[in-house]
Amino acid sequence: MIRRLFTRSRFVPASLVAFALLAAPSAFAGDSNKWRLQFSGAAESAGEMVLEIVPTGQEPVMVTVPIERNDGENRVARKVKSAIDRQAGHWVDAELDDGEDVLVKRHFFRQFTIKLLSSTVKDVRINFDTE
Repeated sequence: MIRRLFTRSRFVPASLVAFALLAAPSAFAGDSNKWRLQFSGAAESAGEMVLEIVPTGQEPVMVTVPIERNDGENRVARKVKSAIDRQAGHWVDAELDDGEDVLVKRHFFRQFTIKLLSSTVKDVRINFDTE
């Protein structure tokens, strides 16, 4: 009986589901009218971050943020805020909070999703929280 519980066919799918939940937590957060992006760590390499903002029922908006090596979390947050204002300002409002956090709020619509599509920057972490 114990052997049946731990057969490969049951263990592998469960581990894949657990990995998917850990690897993409923002994908399961759903839509919100306000998001908090919390940055931590300093950039160990230059690169760029690509964020996707998807207003409910609208086309996605891509926001590209160039980051320089040694940019700290506060500077990264400022650059992300500026990029959101320039590239998606007609959809959302962005503001700095506590230096290393960016609040992104709805502008003309009810709810939206925001997530990190890609990043070539090493050692900068982003936590996405709905407010």
